[in-house]
Amino acid sequence: MYRIDFIGRAKLWLGISLALVVIGIASMVVGVATGRGALNFGIDFTGGTILDLRFEQPVELGRVRNTVLGQGLGEAVIQQDQADPRVVLIRTRSLSAEARDALLGALEKDVGKHTVLRVEDVHGVIARNLITQAVLAVLIALVGILIYLAFRFEYRFGVAAVLALFHDAVIVLGAFALFRVEVGSPFVAAVLTIVGYSVMDTVVVFDRIRENLKFKQRGQSYAEVANLSINQVVGRSIKTSLTVFFAVMAVLLFGGKTTRDFALALAIGVISGTYSSIFIASPVWVWWREREERARRAEATRLRPAERERLRPAPASPRVAVAREPLAEGRRAGAPAPAGGAPAGAGKKRPRRKKKKQR
Repeated sequence: MYRIDFIGRAKLWLGISLALVVIGIASMVVGVATGRGALNFGIDFTGGTILDLRFEQPVELGRVRNTVLGQGLGEAVIQQDQADPRVVLIRTRSLSAEARDALLGALEKDVGKHTVLRVEDVHGVIARNLITQAVLAVLIALVGILIYLAFRFEYRFGVAAVLALFHDAVIVLGAFALFRVEVGSPFVAAVLTIVGYSVMDTVVVFDRIRENLKFKQRGQSYAEVANLSINQVVGRSIKTSLTVFFAVMAVLLFGGKTTRDFALALAIGVISGTYSSIFIASPVWVWWREREERARRAEATRLRPAERERLRPAPASPRVAVAREPLAEGRRAGAPAPAGGAPAGAGKKRPRRKKKKQR
């Protein structure tokens, strides 16, 4: 078993996460400021026309761009497949059938003969509905996970897990904003997959913490329990994550262009999910429990004098105390009764002893 102080270095882990989140948010802000948008939304979310073409020979991207600009489509986004230089993806605003045919004819004339692999048209209203549904799907998943963990463990575990999942989603969004990777429907599917995978890893850690809490010794802190639990499962978590990561990297490198963005989001999410399960969720739970423990102790210390005053017995009346005290002292010490009074035990008849008959 490892003996790493994960909780003791929690501020370092939180600082790393905070730096990555700030970089991602800064990338979104720069994108908005430059007019490119916070994210590079795909046609699924923005609406428009997408053309996927394969030319007979490898083409220069500059020639394709000049031809597209000649058709008055300066805002078009043109991408060339690095694995196959003959394949070019053109994403423009919504085009009519006549404008699309004119663009294809100009490309054939200026660049070369080609085959149309795919043509898609997505309207803006449909795109906005897709954005709303995507956000709603992620929120429903987070709420469902929060309710399940609160019921299965405790509400603190649920809140800590949801914060870790939110961290994973922001990290993936920041990476896509930084590298301007297209955000489409596969991205939403990848985020939901990341949420499910990350919470599974978090549940493994929390389950071990819950088991070790049953054997928590007097004087043992929650940080020590969490450290013990994480060290017990960290090897298993890393091995499982590496297995998934290698499989995702195979899809990313050899799966083709259609699955590349999906696999990239999964690869980032697997790393972030493993990191947050160990370095984010558990420290948040520890800080929460220790804060509640300190508050409970402070409350007990503040109320202790009042509790003692409430439980203190009421003193007897002075007259009864004076009358009883000399009598008690006289009986204990064998002193005579006060002057003018009868001796102690006066008026009581002594029992007669029966004489034994002598035979």
